[in-house]
Amino acid sequence: MSSTPRTARGRATRERILKSATELIAERGIAGTSLDHVRALAEVSKSQLYLYFPDRETLLREVASSTCDGVLDGQADILADFHSPAGIERYLDALVELQFDFERPSGCPIATLAGQLDPQDEQARLILADGMDRWEAGLREGLEQMRDGGELKPGTNPSKLATQTLALLQGGLVLARVRDDAAQMRLAADTALALIRSAVLE
Repeated sequence: MSSTPRTARGRATRERILKSATELIAERGIAGTSLDHVRALAEVSKSQLYLYFPDRETLLREVASSTCDGVLDGQADILADFHSPAGIERYLDALVELQFDFERPSGCPIATLAGQLDPQDEQARLILADGMDRWEAGLREGLEQMRDGGELKPGTNPSKLATQTLALLQGGLVLARVRDDAAQMRLAADTALALIRSAVLE
């Protein structure tokens, strides 16, 4: 378990370590990031690092949590618009554009990290699962608003539709990354939009 600093200086040091680890792992992956790399970028001593993160596993779990927060915070504004056909289309377009904005498609940071963490680390898995759950909850809440407003066909299950939408988006993000082709995300987003539109009352 990581230690919570009592002083502002300590909190700043801990945050700098976590930020450095998150940035390095996003760039190099877990296998390519050592604690010495983190210490060098954060400009801290070994004793400082171990004061706040007693072992590598604890630091990686904190990186997982930070990564989930970063992904969800980054799309909070556009996800808030996910409660109408037009808003949903804008949200999906924004996710697609993000992949085109990178020199190479980045995929989903949460899913990418999931493929690198120790599969035996249940705590890390639960952290990433929670991140996906929070993402899906945002989609579901928007669809529930549409259902409650009488915009969806009778019998439509917002929870199931949200899961299907997230699955399509994750598939598109994976294909965009491994094929180095952001157009794969466009195809997945268009499929998700068609799925949702098929549930909307004319």
